[in-house]
Parts: sequence; structure tokens; C-alpha cells
Amino acid sequence: MAQTTSKAPNVPVTKFKRTKIIATVGPSTDSYEQILALIKAGANGLRLNFSHGTNEERERQIKWIRKASQVYGKPVAIIQDLQGPKIRLGDFDGIINVHTNQSLVFEYGANYELSGHIPVQYDISKKVKRGERLYLYDGKVQTIITSVQDRLVHVVVENDGILIKRKGINLPDTDFEGDIITIKDKKDLVFGSTIDIDYVALSFVQSATDVRHLKRQIKNLGSNVKVIAKIETKAAIDNLESIVQEADVIMIARGDLAIETLPESVPIVQRQIIGLGLKYAKPTIVATQMLATMNEAPEPTRAEVSDIATAVLVGADCVMLSDETASGQYPIDAVKVMKRVILYTQYNAPLKVNWNDPQKEIQTRQNAICGAIIALADGINAKAIVAETKSGATALQIAARRPERPIITVTPDPRVSQQLAIVYGTKNYVRPDDKLAAKKLTNWLQQNKVLKKGDMVVTAFGQYPGMVGTTDTIKVRVLE
Repeated sequence: MAQTTSKAPNVPVTKFKRTKIIATVGPSTDSYEQILALIKAGANGLRLNFSHGTNEERERQIKWIRKASQVYGKPVAIIQDLQGPKIRLGDFDGIINVHTNQSLVFEYGANYELSGHIPVQYDISKKVKRGERLYLYDGKVQTIITSVQDRLVHVVVENDGILIKRKGINLPDTDFEGDIITIKDKKDLVFGSTIDIDYVALSFVQSATDVRHLKRQIKNLGSNVKVIAKIETKAAIDNLESIVQEADVIMIARGDLAIETLPESVPIVQRQIIGLGLKYAKPTIVATQMLATMNEAPEPTRAEVSDIATAVLVGADCVMLSDETASGQYPIDAVKVMKRVILYTQYNAPLKVNWNDPQKEIQTRQNAICGAIIALADGINAKAIVAETKSGATALQIAARRPERPIITVTPDPRVSQQLAIVYGTKNYVRPDDKLAAKKLTNWLQQNKVLKKGDMVVTAFGQYPGMVGTTDTIKVRVLE
């Protein structure tokens, strides 16, 4: 695995972007040049959507990402986003007009022209029950299930609308009983274990058990990637805190979430999830339609700018672009806009997290050490916090407190450096295990004008380099 931090940043430590950016790779960015441009524009993580594309395309894109990361000198997290049980209508000709109080029948793999049954790509008859809601075409057509018999799902329509082939279906009341990792997902996980990825994102999570099942499969494949739980179902909201505790990262997937719950609840849920992320030191990602206008226009709307700024103000680790960089007309510009908004918000409305809240404080030795590191850095007005970390846990705990100072991490593990790339306020470097790793790194940063003579830094490290969970020493250093 290539080490990606051989080059120093071209900006001083005070100019580091704290909220990170994830961009999705797709047809609009399917080249080495475009991927390098995304990283240069400000992307810290790149998402590969396994709902589309081939394994050969993914292997090629990953090679481009790692090469661009090394050339530019910046660690980048690669995310494998599993499709999950994305339920869609099947194929049929033309458009089906539906009307209020009309009865419809859905059948797995049906031939609409022969049977009059509307085809679906997943056998929902095994999961749904009478009285549950079934929403079609991004919630544009709402129905109630009236009966389930012989693989046929009967519904009554609640509003006029149209149905188009392959459009999505949402089942906000349906319990998938832990069966959310599909056969396709399992094949993609096996493939993912053979390639250089950092995270696996699990779609349509309903409970912490779903996350545990995925972690078990990843471990059985001999992989050390981390799990992102995508919150996009009503069931996930009901089990939110336990999911946050079990997952490594939480993604607020606002598209399906707005369909499965009340749209007006999404901003409140977003804040709730970010708050739980801070409490449990789990990074959070705000996703979906952040710059949707820039799919076709070179400038965002004022509402979109406000949406990004709000995510920064409430403490999200990352903001994410989907269609904007995968298939939009202005993928690089979208990342640049996002970075501009993040930096402006960061400079003009510094994030303040109240750590006097007993609900946030989880009493552990590591947590107490991290609190002391930040208090000391604040007390001496340090330029940065420099943390040695083997697993990334120390950096996560410091970042969860949202310090005003940048967090510079040094780790011997390139995978950890890449995984930390999407964590709030961190700048990550790979260096061999060494008792003087933090000192040598700050010397190098000073030589490259990222830090300067007279700057004070607080360093945190363990007496036994390379061992997980041994951070026990804090020092103040004045650069000479």
C-alpha cells in the first residue's frame, strides 16, 4: 500500500479545512485526470457506488485514486457503498397511470402485459404485511398494502400519479429481519476484500444487528475495513443510538430518509445523529442533494449554500456529493464550492461544542487524556495538536470534542491514515514507529513552512510506539 504523505501541505496549519468532503466517482469523473482534480479541489474521501459499474471499472478507479493521492501528497479514504436491498419496479413499456382508491397488484418478476401485475425486482411478498405503507417513485405515489397472497402484494392507491419502470420502492413500516445484505452485496464484499478500500457503507440499516452481521462477514474475509451505517429507514431512527454505538461511521442518507419519515423531521434527525456522533466519537456524514442544482448549473442555490453551512455549524465531520460529481456537468466546481462554503463558515462562525453536558461525557481513561490535551492546547494557545496513533482511536476522541486547533496525526499504518482522512479537523501523516515520531514530523512541517519558529504545539503519544491504546504522555513543544 502506497504511503500518501510524502509531500507537505501547500497551506499553513491555520488554513486547514476542518469539515471534510466526500465525492462520488462516476461517468463524469471516470479518469485519472478528473480524480486528481477532485482531490486537488478538496475531496478527502471518494465513494464508489456499487449499485452501478463493473469490478474492472472499480479496480481501475482505485488505482487512479491511490496514484493521485500519492502524487498530490494527501491521504484519501475510499468508500465501497453497497447497493443493499434497493427495491425497484421491474421493466414494462410506457407509463402506468394510477388513481386514488385504485387497486394494484405487485409480483416479483411479473410480465405486466400478460398478467396485469406490476413487476418488482425483489420478492417483497416475503417481507411485507397487510396495513403497511408502500411508496413508489420517490414517494410520489403512496399506497397501503391490503393483502399478501401467493407471492402477490395487493395495495390500494392513496393519490393520483404515474409509475415508470425501475423506479424505487420504499417500505417504511417493513421489518427486513436482518436480511439487508443481499446476494449481490455478499459478492461485492468478497471483491472488496481483494482491493484497496477503507470503508464499506451498508445501505438500509435497520438495527445494530445489521451492522454486527456485516462486521462479522468482513472479519471472516480477513479485511480490516471499517463500516459506515447509512441511516435512511424509519427503523434506523427507532434504533438510532445503538446503531451509532455499533458502527464506525454514520451517514445521514437524507434522500430515502425523507421518504421513509416525515421530510420536516430530517433536519432534526440530522442534528440528533451528529450529536450522537460527538458523544460516541463516531464520524458523521451529511449526504444527498447538497448541491443538486450543480448537476446542471455552474452555481449553487442560496438554500444549498445554507445547507452546507448548517452541516458545518452543527459539527458534521463530512459533507458528501453524489450525483453532482458522479454524473453532473460541473463535478470539480461542485467540490470547490463546497470547500469555499466550509472555509468561510469555519472562519466566521467557529464551531463551539459544549462538553459540560454530562450526556456527552463518557468516562474513560482515553477520554480524560484527550480532554486534558485540548485544555492544555487552549490554555497555551497552541498552533496545533500533534497525536501519535496506531489505531486512530486517540484522533477520533480528540476530534469528537471539536477543538479549535487542527489535529495533526502521525501513524505507521497507511490504512489508518486513509480512514482518518474523513474525520473532522485532522491532517494525517504516515511515518514509521518511532519514539520521536511526533517531534520528527513537526520538524518536517516547520521545514516546509506549515509550522514556523516560535509556534507551540501539544504532542500526545505513548511510551510504547506502535501499541494500540497506550497514549499516556502529553508534552508542550516550542518550535525553535
